[in-house]
Amino acid sequence: MATLRTRLFHTYARLRRPMTLGVRAAVENEAGRVFLVRHTYVKGWYMPGGGIERGEPAIEALSRELIEEAGVRLTGLPQLVGFYSNHHVFRNDHVLLYRVPHGSWAETTATSFGEIAETVWADPLDPPDGATPGTIKRLAEIYGNEAASPFWAGPRS
Repeated sequence: MATLRTRLFHTYARLRRPMTLGVRAAVENEAGRVFLVRHTYVKGWYMPGGGIERGEPAIEALSRELIEEAGVRLTGLPQLVGFYSNHHVFRNDHVLLYRVPHGSWAETTATSFGEIAETVWADPLDPPDGATPGTIKRLAEIYGNEAASPFWAGPRS
């Protein structure tokens, strides 16, 4: 009976408080620039990444998204930078951010067709016009002197 009650509670909790989880990565080249993407379906420059599928480990989601969007194949373990609330997008959305240093990835063919409009290797402290607030803040935290925040782009207003 306790097992059934536990299962029912967990099911109710998932329906009542669903959570979304995504991954993004600061992929670095030899010159210290970071890889950014501009999608076809949303404005702004982002670090490559996306949603974690049900039952998929975060590192596998990161690996899949980097191949799809950036043509980057992990050859080493990325460094986990932080875990951020992204509540301005969805009230229970979270993002895991990784740093992928030069030497821990190899170039491959991107597999996403029609999703990425443009890519650029950018100076992390001078991202291109149109970079999203979350992208700018995270790059400033990793590469500049910006204090870390628990929020991806800022507290919910």
